[in-house]
Amino acid sequence: MSLDPQGLSVRREVLGDDHVDRAIARTTPFTEPFQEFITRSAWGDVWARPGLDRRSRSIATLAALVALRAEGELALHVRAARRNGLTSEEIAEVLLHTSLYAGLPAANTAFAIADEALREEA
Repeated sequence: MSLDPQGLSVRREVLGDDHVDRAIARTTPFTEPFQEFITRSAWGDVWARPGLDRRSRSIATLAALVALRAEGELALHVRAARRNGLTSEEIAEVLLHTSLYAGLPAANTAFAIADEALREEA
């Protein structure tokens, strides 16, 4: 597998080595093109751009995940947001603010997932 070096570096910095190592270890011939794509495009192209700092990118990501009801990705990005400098209180504010635009059921689920992820970190 050929992973973009810049994308892999940013991916590791944001998500942590353990997560990235697990994702790479689970790669199959079927999922290899996707791993290469997200490492190059999401992490090497978008997350590495200079226009926003990582805190801001984490805020946007959390809001989008809540709005999309992408619960499977939320805990990972709550931990990434903490790694990118957001406090637990700021994460709660992002979720609360997002509830106005994405809906209360989505935010309710997001709060439960985020609370569990933050408790695991403590």
